[in-house]
Amino acid sequence: MLDIKWMRENRDALAEAMRKLNAPDAPWEAALQLDERRRQILTKVEALRAERNAGSKQVGELFRDKKVAEANALKQRMSEIGAEIEALDVDLREVDAALADTMLRIPNIPEPDVPVAPDESGNVVVKEWGEKPTFDFTPLAHWDLGPKLSIIDFERGVKLAGSRFYLLKGAGARLQRALIDWFTDVHVAEHGYEEIYPPFMVRSDVMVGTGNLPKFGDVLYRDAEEDFWFIPTAEVPVTNIFRDEIIEPGMLPIYYVASTPCFRREKVSAGKDVRGIKRVHQFQKVEMVKFVEPGTGRDELESLTRNAEDLCERLGLPYRRVAIATGDLSFVAAIKYDIEVWAAGSQEWLECSSCSFFRDFQARRANIRYRPADGAKPEYVHTLNGSGLALPRIIIAILENYQQADGTVVVPDVLRPYMGGMERIG
Repeated sequence: MLDIKWMRENRDALAEAMRKLNAPDAPWEAALQLDERRRQILTKVEALRAERNAGSKQVGELFRDKKVAEANALKQRMSEIGAEIEALDVDLREVDAALADTMLRIPNIPEPDVPVAPDESGNVVVKEWGEKPTFDFTPLAHWDLGPKLSIIDFERGVKLAGSRFYLLKGAGARLQRALIDWFTDVHVAEHGYEEIYPPFMVRSDVMVGTGNLPKFGDVLYRDAEEDFWFIPTAEVPVTNIFRDEIIEPGMLPIYYVASTPCFRREKVSAGKDVRGIKRVHQFQKVEMVKFVEPGTGRDELESLTRNAEDLCERLGLPYRRVAIATGDLSFVAAIKYDIEVWAAGSQEWLECSSCSFFRDFQARRANIRYRPADGAKPEYVHTLNGSGLALPRIIIAILENYQQADGTVVVPDVLRPYMGGMERIG
C-alpha cells in the first residue's frame, strides 16, 4: 500500500508511475478524492467540536447570569451540533472504509531504473550464465521423458484431482525431495536464512498483507466456510509473521526460508503450457523472505537474487536474469528480476525464481514496523522475497538437460548425497 501523504504531495509523479505500469484502471484518483473528502469532514468535525466546547462553557455562564432564554437557545444549538457531528462521524466511517479498500487496489511505484514498457515485450535480459547443452540425439521433453522413466504419471494425477495435476514416483519423487532439502540446507548453512515451517492455509487479512487480496482472489483457492485461503507461495505466511508488530532495535535484517506446497488456479493457455508439469495447480517451492531497514533494499535484492542464481550454477543449469519491465511488474513489486533456466527438450526458458523488492508496500498493508533505536518512533520495515527455487521447473530442467542417449538422466553431483548416492535415473 502506498503512503496517502506521498500520493497527495506527488500527484504528477503518481500519475506518471501509473502510466509506466500500464495501469489505467488503478483507482489512484478515486483514492485522492476520498482522501480530500475525508479531510473536509475532519475539518468540519473539528470546527463543530470547537464550537460545541465554547458553547458548553457559555451555557453555564448564561445560566449563572440568569439569562435562561439565551442559555436554552444555545443549549438547543449544542444539541444540533451533536447531531451534526454524529452524522459526520457516520460519513467519516464510510469514507474511511472506501478509502482503505481503494488504497488496497493501487499498485506499487516502480523503481527509477525499471525498464519502461507496456508489457513483457520490454523485459530485458541483463545476465546470462552457462552454455546450453548439446546432444548427438534429439532430446525429449519432460512430458515424454518422465513417463518413459516411470517417474512422472500424468494419467493417475488427472484421475485423482483433474487436469494440471500429476504424480511423481520413485526417483522422481526422490529428486524433488532432494532438491527441497538441498536448497534449504544451502540457504540456512551458507546464505544466512532461518528455516520456517508455516501454515499452508491462512486468513483473508494475511492475504491482504502481501497483496494477494483483494485484487487476485479469482486465482486463489479457498475454503469459504472457514475463511481459509490456500497459500500460493510461502511468501504469504512468512511475510505476515510480524503482522501488527514492531521489530525491536538490532533485529534487522531478518532472513527466513520456507519450503511449502503452493496452490494456484492457473489459467489454461494454449501451446506448450498445456503439456507437462510446467504450469500446474499444486507445486513445491522454497521461498526466501527478507525484512530489512530502508536504504538497504537494493543491495539486499542483489544478494537475494545471487542466492537463487548460486543454486542454478551449482546444479549446472544455464540460466539468465531478466529485468521485468514496468508493464509486466507484479502488483506489489517495485522492481523484480526473474531467473529463467534453459530446458533443452522443450527448447524454452523456464522461470524458476522471481526476486522482488517491495520497499514498504507490503509492510503498510500488514502493519509491520521496526524501531530504529531504543525510544525511537517506529517506521515501516522494507520487505523482499524470491524463489529459491521453484519446483517442478527445476525438475524439468534437470531431466531435459541431463538426459542421455540411452534414455537415462544423470543426477547432478550436488544432489547425489541427498539421493543415496544415485548417479543416474533410469
